[in-house]
Amino acid sequence: MDITHALQSLRPGASWRIHNEDYSKLEWLEKPVWEGGQKKPTQEEVEAEVVRLQQEWENTEYQRLRAKEYPDFKEYLDGIVKGDAGQAQAYIDACLAVKAKYPKPEGVE
Repeated sequence: MDITHALQSLRPGASWRIHNEDYSKLEWLEKPVWEGGQKKPTQEEVEAEVVRLQQEWENTEYQRLRAKEYPDFKEYLDGIVKGDAGQAQAYIDACLAVKAKYPKPEGVE
């Protein structure tokens, strides 16, 4: 995660420019707050948001990995429609194997 992502997260829709991901070179183009604009976030706010977004990304990596390996749900539906309990169970077993391969991190809800 970087400053750009943090700014987009903290102030959605705000206008700004930044050079080389350097907060000291952040040019806030948003109208002043008293004219309906958004307040420029402090460097501390931006740094904290970078850390938060990075942690969120790391905490959800298992979901991205699982999504790549889950079997096609059509196999399950096909088994249900045909009344083939073995095919449906094979799908469930394959999903459980992927979940076991990429477990949810401790403390993540």
